[in-house]
Amino acid sequence: MNMPEKKIFVTQPSLPDLDEFIPYLKEIWNNKILTNNGPFHKMLEKELSEFLGVPYISLFANGTLALVTALQVLRISGEVITTPYSFVATSHSLWWNNIKPVFVDVEPESCNLDPEKIEIAITPKTTAIMPVHVYGNPCKVERIKEIADIYGLKVIYDAAHTFGAKYKEKSICNFGDLSILSFHATKVFNTMEGGAIICHDEATKKRIDYLKNFGFAGETIVMAPGINSKMNELQAAMGLLQLKYFVGNRDKRKKIANIYRKELSDIKGIKFMSELNDTEANYSYFPIFIEESVYGLNRDQLYNKLKENNINGRRYFYPLISEFSMYKGLDSASPLNLPVSTKIANEVICLPIYPDLHLDDVKKICSLIKDFNKLK
Repeated sequence: MNMPEKKIFVTQPSLPDLDEFIPYLKEIWNNKILTNNGPFHKMLEKELSEFLGVPYISLFANGTLALVTALQVLRISGEVITTPYSFVATSHSLWWNNIKPVFVDVEPESCNLDPEKIEIAITPKTTAIMPVHVYGNPCKVERIKEIADIYGLKVIYDAAHTFGAKYKEKSICNFGDLSILSFHATKVFNTMEGGAIICHDEATKKRIDYLKNFGFAGETIVMAPGINSKMNELQAAMGLLQLKYFVGNRDKRKKIANIYRKELSDIKGIKFMSELNDTEANYSYFPIFIEESVYGLNRDQLYNKLKENNINGRRYFYPLISEFSMYKGLDSASPLNLPVSTKIANEVICLPIYPDLHLDDVKKICSLIKDFNKLK
């Protein structure tokens, strides 16, 4: 009997040995503290702040709740300029706060928000900019700050992809008024589910902590209409354990990325992102972009051929957020307003990359991409 060929997924969570997690579970069982700013929660905030080199960090149950809360923290309203080339949580967080997203186009080289398109989109109702560091690559943070300062706007970075990535030798999360991380199972650092807000002063940290715990500032005092978005002790314990393995796992991802770059560099019609200057990557994703007229297949044809061979890439991000029904009616969502975003969304495939992916499988993926090119 022939065994079915194994599936290769676009990503898989890296998990520590179960025996390593058991002592953490025993401590939780012994102290019977499951949530509400328990000892592991406090410890993880401290260790992440030191590891990332950021002043203040507040943990959340997931990254989406962190985004939703960040907008409340800064009292954002009206219109916020953002990108259509992201996961839907970016703009959904605006919608949940009754804020109108205004989409502007991205740069072809980085897939990040184009600063030169931001200024044109500013209106008297604009209160903030919400860029995304796509694939962990830093936005043009200096230029965005310059624009924000001129017009008196706040900057909230969706930094979901950037854990451990650096720009000019410091964490990308140090830029903007707030930065939001995701610790979802698919991320380079995970707490199963989870997220965080990074801020720059103690007063803002206190407001964040109030808002994520119903607004309580004591047993009988409620400061604001907060929600319950706290990270629990199981998640925090997992984070403490996972943090020990981050550097090793990142280095494994780097090896995979280097193989892709080497093996695919000579294939006409396939492009990948250049490594940006002054940046230390975390190798969270490896997107390629398919130029049909040169490669011979379009993106969807290559995507499906890989799938037929049990290789599951992901068209990440496709479709654009602006193409979903709840956003399609916005003037800024017109494809005519977003030519670069539309083009890259129709060309992108993120190839499998995760620490436990065998290098032989990486080479197999590259060989198939080469072979499909010969069949055109």
